[in-house]
Amino acid sequence: MRVNNLPGFRLTLGYTMLYLSLLVLFPLSMLVVKTSSMGFGQFWATVTTPRVVAAYKLTFGAALFAALVNLVAGLLVAWVLARYSFPGKRVVDAFVDFPFALPTAVAGITLTTLYAPTGWLGRYLYAAGIKSAYSPLGITLALIFITFPFVVRTVEPVLQQFPVEIEEASASLGASRWATFWQVILPTLLPSLVTGFSLAFARAIGEYGSVIFISGNLPYKTEIAPLLIMSKLDQYKYSEATAIAMVLLAISFGILFLTNFLQAVASRRIGQSA
Repeated sequence: MRVNNLPGFRLTLGYTMLYLSLLVLFPLSMLVVKTSSMGFGQFWATVTTPRVVAAYKLTFGAALFAALVNLVAGLLVAWVLARYSFPGKRVVDAFVDFPFALPTAVAGITLTTLYAPTGWLGRYLYAAGIKSAYSPLGITLALIFITFPFVVRTVEPVLQQFPVEIEEASASLGASRWATFWQVILPTLLPSLVTGFSLAFARAIGEYGSVIFISGNLPYKTEIAPLLIMSKLDQYKYSEATAIAMVLLAISFGILFLTNFLQAVASRRIGQSA
């Protein structure tokens, strides 16, 4: 039997459970209680209306694409920051966290100014026939900007702690750089990549402030699910708003469960191969 020599376990555990209950579980339970008052028929009718389904498709599609883009881009940036030294590295590293510090409304206004038809980049994109603002593309660009740091900050520490001797051993055995990356480095990075991707995807699903400025908010075209929830609240349709939110909550829980499962599988495989 393993004995914990550190005192205060019961007190700290009780405080942790109380804090989590007040901060997370209690508000979420109120959401479930409010939604359950509708009845399943009314709930299903609310979340399957064409307008809501269109908002879900746009929200999840743009969030998935943004997370996939950042999965690749975040890995490349994390690799550069972890493996190379160059002038201005600290400045670049600080810019990675910029989307975290920037208020989402400010980010939305900035992106809209940049990608609007008269913006610095938008004027050239529109001239080429690419509608960068007030379109699904604009929403995706905003989500890529907001969720970019998640992959970088979850992968970079793993790369920094990865022993260089393992790569040298792989090279001494005749493996090419690509073979070393795919067969040695990437399996080790897999849990952190899954975590970063999941965090970026979940964050993008609930993003509101930076998207409403650049989306155009047109029903069936550029209306995201969080904006639809706000519209229902403005109309005092609280039950319908909570029903739409419940679907987002259920999918977010599913993402967390899948993330933990994939991390456990990846960690088990790494342990077996070690």
